[in-house]
Amino acid sequence: MSNKSNKPQYPLMPKATAVWLVENTGLTFKQIADFCGIHELEVKGIADGEVGAGIMSVDPVNSGQLDKDEISRCVENPKLALKLKVSSSYSAPNKKGAKYTPIAMRQDKPDAIYWLIKNFPTIKDSDIIKLIGTTKTTVAAIKDRTHWNMANIRQRDPVLLGICSQVDLDRVTSKLNLEADPADE
Repeated sequence: MSNKSNKPQYPLMPKATAVWLVENTGLTFKQIADFCGIHELEVKGIADGEVGAGIMSVDPVNSGQLDKDEISRCVENPKLALKLKVSSSYSAPNKKGAKYTPIAMRQDKPDAIYWLIKNFPTIKDSDIIKLIGTTKTTVAAIKDRTHWNMANIRQRDPVLLGICSQVDLDRVTSKLNLEADPADE
């Protein structure tokens, strides 16, 4: 499936964008309403000061959602519709935050770390930390066999424990295989 759909795209913060367009352009209420995805009467209310009185305006030109040329083109011909400039520069970043592990699964992390160390001796501590969501201290303690609960830790697959996905594990292991291959040649 592609990311693009037949659903119309509207600017980020449509009402704030509408406030800016009303204050700074000669566009018709219909053009602004169609561009922002709000009702024409709501745009009229914004212009009259009845709606959106406390909304800070957002400049769609500065945010890269619209060109000045596009505004000029539509001001000259009220029958034309504004076109949103599709750009990934203003899309929300796809950032992964800290991975939450339920309390019941936290006790399984040392088992998963031990499994990774035993099955992939060349794995980097940083890869274990990212994959399992643990600390460098815990990884070092398990490697040195000085972990406070070492007597009860046993090798268990992190995927089966639900700590990481098979895709993430495969990504790390394939990276290990790629690093090992050039040394063999």
